Amino acid sequence: MKPDTKTREQYAFFFPIQTRWADNDMYGHVNNVTYYSYFDSAANALLMQKAGFEPKRSPCIGLVVNSTCHFLQELSYPEMIEVGVAIQKIGNSSLIYDLAIFKNNQNLAAAQGQVVHVFVDRITRQNCPIPDSIREALQPYKSTDSACA
Repeated sequence: MKPDTKTREQYAFFFPIQTRWADNDMYGHVNNVTYYSYFDSAANALLMQKAGFEPKRSPCIGLVVNSTCHFLQELSYPEMIEVGVAIQKIGNSSLIYDLAIFKNNQNLAAAQGQVVHVFVDRITRQNCPIPDSIREALQPYKSTDSACA
């Protein structure tokens, strides 16, 4: 079932990415696995830039435990894209990100999906609560889209 196409207005944080020559596959478009790399980069950029998360020093780290992507339009090199990021849900130890990739100057998503981070202790890999400072910093980025809630 095809989801409703996301628009830029549904996101408060955007992460710009220049596609690379190496992103293209033998068919001349960005390979599907690369979209997940874009999602991961954008979700982590939100954490680092807006929530002060330091992935190399934090005692708790976020591991991806689930991800999905709906491909709606082809991307190819050379293109500038922006990944919109919203927080769909903040749990005790998990974050669900709502993400969409937009071509430069386009309002409708070329791809959209979700990533789930579970926060774990860096050493033991046991679940740990999301720090209050991160939880508070992410509030302005919570999705208001009822289809995501």
